[in-house]
Amino acid sequence: MVAATSAWLSLDSYAQRHGFFINRSPSLPNWAYYFERGKSVKRGEVAFFAPPSNPLVHAHFGAEPPVFGKIVYGMPGDTVSHRGSDVVVSWAAGAGNDAPSEQLVGKLKPVSSVGEKLAPGPTGVIPSGCYYMGSPHPDGFDSRYAAIGFVCTRQIVGVSKWSLL
Repeated sequence: MVAATSAWLSLDSYAQRHGFFINRSPSLPNWAYYFERGKSVKRGEVAFFAPPSNPLVHAHFGAEPPVFGKIVYGMPGDTVSHRGSDVVVSWAAGAGNDAPSEQLVGKLKPVSSVGEKLAPGPTGVIPSGCYYMGSPHPDGFDSRYAAIGFVCTRQIVGVSKWSLL
């Protein structure tokens, strides 16, 4: 009985720290991800988060929207700028970066695929504990729009350890 209880507690502990995410949108390259809760977020990783509660999110994903999965393009201290319709994330040398750099992370669209107005997302320095989350998909609904904005630590559900197909 002690061995069974110990095994159950170990399995329960593991299950509370890990999970699966099934991607139902074209915004990520793979359809299923295995993730770990409480893992540090790093540039280039796929992370999963609870989207903000607002009318645009509710209109497309319901009153209790599912977790979103996106790529971490911007880290705290990076700078987000809009250059016309281009969204660019820039970062300084240091903290694991060999040299200053920037990346085009998306293009803004004025309206959604169904004609809803899309307000541009935040610009400037990404605050401590927050991230710019995006997607290479041209219709990605992510930090490039105000309805999503920067994603902060309290919203993060987990970080992908690996993906399936």
